[in-house]
Amino acid sequence: MKRVTGIGGIFFKCADPKALKEWYKTHLGIDVNEYGATFDWKEMAESSPKGSLTWSPSPETTKYFEPSTREFMINYTVADLEALVTELKKEGVEILDEIAEYDFGKFIHILDLEGNKIELWEPK
Repeated sequence: MKRVTGIGGIFFKCADPKALKEWYKTHLGIDVNEYGATFDWKEMAESSPKGSLTWSPSPETTKYFEPSTREFMINYTVADLEALVTELKKEGVEILDEIAEYDFGKFIHILDLEGNKIELWEPK
């Protein structure tokens, strides 16, 4: 079974998300929105499905990365979240919540060996 298929997003804490997003828009030309920015891509020139990577600054006070004490969280894309969660449970990986489903896919959070919160995402 294929596990991680790519990186879906990079989420990090900063002092002033609004100002930081504006700085990146002004100086680096990143097309930001309320959450950050999305970079779309294709695996190959002939590939019809496209992927994306989310870049998302968050307030220093965000609780979203808890229980991790780190300043970041990485979102990894997966092909079959339910099957992967079954395997991770067998392997003793700490699962933080239940699979949540939204219009843009399924999500779950786990902790790695060093206590980093990881978001797993099966895109629609």
